[in-house]
Amino acid sequence: MTTVLFALLLSLPAIAADCPKNQPKTGAALITLENSWADALSRKDADTVACMLATEFEEADVDGSLHTRAENLAKIPNRKPGVNHLSEMRAYVDGNFGYARGLATLVDASGKVVARVRFTDVFTYRDGRWQALAGHESLLSEASR
Repeated sequence: MTTVLFALLLSLPAIAADCPKNQPKTGAALITLENSWADALSRKDADTVACMLATEFEEADVDGSLHTRAENLAKIPNRKPGVNHLSEMRAYVDGNFGYARGLATLVDASGKVVARVRFTDVFTYRDGRWQALAGHESLLSEASR
């Protein structure tokens, strides 16, 4: 029951978190948001990530599985120590729609590269801030690392 309640609470909009307001509608703002997202994951900061994900957020993971907003937020506290280094960042904005694409290099606590993931995140501008609607990740093969 506790797990169900926790997942339900995570699926609600981030009311308690101090979510940003009046973000600019620019590609640079989306790139800044992606870097903040990566930093929040490294810190295991689910509240910050919750501000970035729309309630209907869904992600296609590297193995093809789909994960809801609640599922994504629930796994953050259990992440292994390490950081995501973002590169090759590009973003596009058209009104209240935007997307960001880049390469995340996941580095463990010892400094070893454990994965390189190409990603695309789709955003909507809602309530004065960018919120991710959907994400897609593709694991790069050993040969491309």
